[in-house]
Amino acid sequence: MNLQQLITESIRGSAANVFATMLGQDLPQGEVTVEHGAPEPNDGVVSFIGIAGTWAGTGSICCTPALACRICSQMLMMDAQSVDGDVLDAVAEVANMIIGNVKTELEQELGPMGMSIPTIIFGKNFSARSAGNEEWLTVPFSCENERIEVKFCLAPSRGGRTICPTSYALQGIHVGGSGAGKE
Repeated sequence: MNLQQLITESIRGSAANVFATMLGQDLPQGEVTVEHGAPEPNDGVVSFIGIAGTWAGTGSICCTPALACRICSQMLMMDAQSVDGDVLDAVAEVANMIIGNVKTELEQELGPMGMSIPTIIFGKNFSARSAGNEEWLTVPFSCENERIEVKFCLAPSRGGRTICPTSYALQGIHVGGSGAGKE
């Protein structure tokens, strides 16, 4: 299994588990993509969590304001009508649970990693990006006819910078590219 497959499967399982357990929702998955370069402008709520260790990067959750309000309403058992501090905290907590579970699964293959507290952004027509590696694995889901995306950018750390993972093999796992399986 290559790194993209490992991350994708971990995101699928973690997101499905969090949404089923915390929100009582099924989470049908869309087509996985790899984004390169500058992201398109966003409208909505985005939460970022940094990952650090011998591998480093960022995990992210992106959703519409309407879905963010529904997530908050379900988690806190209240009627959230607009994005406020409670809504942002709820989305940050969902990001923390999903990205944290992905990190824990990846540690079995990639070694120990630390995780930052979530950063949450809400706005219209904004772009957010991570310095360094600009290759993001994007796993979209559908929740109540709204789109939510879990994104992950991860690469080996080298002297304080990350390197694109498409040509790396680690612990017998082929990382990136189109090859699969053990080397």
